[in-house]
Amino acid sequence: MTGRVESVNVAHVRSDIDTRAPDGRTGIDKRPVDGPVLLTAAGVQGDTICETKHHGGPDQAVYAYAAEDLAFWAAELGQEFRPGGVGENLTVSGVDCTGAVLGERWRVGEAVLQVRSSRTPCRVFAGFRGVPDLVKRFIAAGRPGAYLAVERAGLVRAGDTVELLDRPDHGVTVADLMAASTVARERAPEVAVAREYMGVRDQAWLDRALELLGS
Repeated sequence: MTGRVESVNVAHVRSDIDTRAPDGRTGIDKRPVDGPVLLTAAGVQGDTICETKHHGGPDQAVYAYAAEDLAFWAAELGQEFRPGGVGENLTVSGVDCTGAVLGERWRVGEAVLQVRSSRTPCRVFAGFRGVPDLVKRFIAAGRPGAYLAVERAGLVRAGDTVELLDRPDHGVTVADLMAASTVARERAPEVAVAREYMGVRDQAWLDRALELLGS
């Protein structure tokens, strides 16, 4: 896999969207920035995470989404989806974010990133796009995008190459994880083979799910 960074996006903080954040603010509205942006284990320089209970942290330092998937949503919803349109930090092209395998590593500009989790949509996302049933539709479409940890910090800018460095052979994708954690809980044992590559939130969910299933 060799793809391209179309844009790097950071939050335009808003308070006019229904949100779970204590102060009523959200950083879901991401907008492209000019020039290089530093990616570190703490996240994307210049970005803002307002609701930290369910978002952010080292396992969700960077959120990547494919331009091809943005085009799908533009056609599906009849809306313009510019870069940052689903709240992603990296808008990429030529990269299969849906089929990204948990634990695979990408070189992006100067940084090295590792796929750790899938996007689970929430009501803030639905409010941002003005589509009440968007959570259900986003899950059904199976195009979650990939959350990544920063293994090696570095500068990234529009036009940089996205290169696949290596990929575990367990085969569990971010789309598999989203399905198992939302509408197909019976698939928890299937995705458990990738537990070591998951973030702490996903590991905690998986352990609870396996206990309930008696696995």
